[in-house]
Amino acid sequence: MPPRATREVSLDIVFLFYDGMTALDAIGPWEVLSRLPGARARVASPNGGRIAADTGLAFDRCAPIADLQRADVLLVPGAGDVRPLLQDARVLDWVRAIDATTRWTTSVCTGALVLGAAGLLRGKRATTHWAVLDSLRKHAATPVTARMVEAGKIITAAGVSAGIDMALALAARLADPITAQALQLAIEYDPQPPFDNGAPAKSTLEILNRSRALLASAPARPGS
Repeated sequence: MPPRATREVSLDIVFLFYDGMTALDAIGPWEVLSRLPGARARVASPNGGRIAADTGLAFDRCAPIADLQRADVLLVPGAGDVRPLLQDARVLDWVRAIDATTRWTTSVCTGALVLGAAGLLRGKRATTHWAVLDSLRKHAATPVTARMVEAGKIITAAGVSAGIDMALALAARLADPITAQALQLAIEYDPQPPFDNGAPAKSTLEILNRSRALLASAPARPGS
């Protein structure tokens, strides 16, 4: 029996997973980026092993961050309460060290605040979840209301679902636009939401207040 062919890895993509993260922040981009030709997507967490997302969804067999020293792409998802990560010097040191090796450093939602706390957004335009957009100023970044913002090799995406848009745009840069569109078709990403209310500017005061109340009553609130 001939040996199985090994997949040539030409693109190393590392996702930072951690307890309390918002699963879709990471899983949406994972579905896109892990399918790129030659890509190897890996998961690192502060201590390795098992982590649980903010809704209880669990992921096993994460590598300890200490075991991963470089990446072509780093993706940092957000969380309902990202503050523990903002105060974790070991994680922030690792983010800075990995960023020194990357072609692209990216975030989704409040993951941008982690990049900010690591000092990577200083003097740059960036975006994050609308509920904490002004928190970017604490990290010397300029908040931008946009689905995604590219500043040099750093790309920040807005809240949760915006990570899919960011990943497709990044796929076009890492491969080519045809491959990115083929991936979009493969995952049948053709948004047709029942309501045109996916941004504060499109909303009413009543809905905006209800959304803030839902965020406040969730197991954890967006970090600051």
